[in-house]
Amino acid sequence: MEAIKIETGKSVALMRNDIDTDQIIPKQFLKNILKTGYGIHAFYDWRYLKESGRPNPDFILNKPSSKGATILVTGNNFGCGSSREHAAWAIKDWGFKVIIAGGYSDIFYMNCTKNGLLPIVLPQAARDILAKATPEETITVDLEHQKVKYNDREFAFDINPTWKEKFINGIDDIDLTMSHEQEIEAFEAQIPSFG
Repeated sequence: MEAIKIETGKSVALMRNDIDTDQIIPKQFLKNILKTGYGIHAFYDWRYLKESGRPNPDFILNKPSSKGATILVTGNNFGCGSSREHAAWAIKDWGFKVIIAGGYSDIFYMNCTKNGLLPIVLPQAARDILAKATPEETITVDLEHQKVKYNDREFAFDINPTWKEKFINGIDDIDLTMSHEQEIEAFEAQIPSFG
C-alpha cells in the first residue's frame, strides 16, 4: 500500500448526500477481479450520457479542471448501499487518494482503509468551505497531525490510531501479517505432521 503522510492536491467537490456504491460503480462493471481498470467507469451513470454513451460535459469529473485531482470532497453517508469493494477500487483507480465526507457506511469505510484510500470525516461547515476551492488551489491533508488545510483554514479530524499508522507507514493487512513471518514459521514448525 502506498504511504500517505501528507497529501497536497487539487480537489473535486461532489456535494451530494447518500451516494451509494451502485452510483460509484454500477453492477455491470463488477466482472473484473483485479483492483484496476474501474476508474473509467466510476460514477458511470452521471459521467456518461445515456443516449450516446459520450461523456456528460456538465458532470464535474469530466471537466478539464478536475483532471489530476486527488481529493474528493463530498456529502453525508458516502458509500452506502451494497458492500462491493469495487467502489473503493473505482475511486482510487480514477486517481483519488483521499475522500472527505460527512460520514460513510461502515463497510465502505473499511474497504477504503484496506485499499489505501484515506477516508476523512469532517462536518458540513468545513466541507462547504473546502468545496469552494478553485482548480488552481490545493488542499493539504496532514495525516500525522490530523489536519486538513485550505488557505488560512485548518480543520482537525479523528482517525483510528491503527489505520493512521498503516497509512503513514504504507502497510496493509498482508504486510502486517508478513511482519510476523518468523513467529508464524516457528509456530508451524511445532505442529506435528501426520503423513
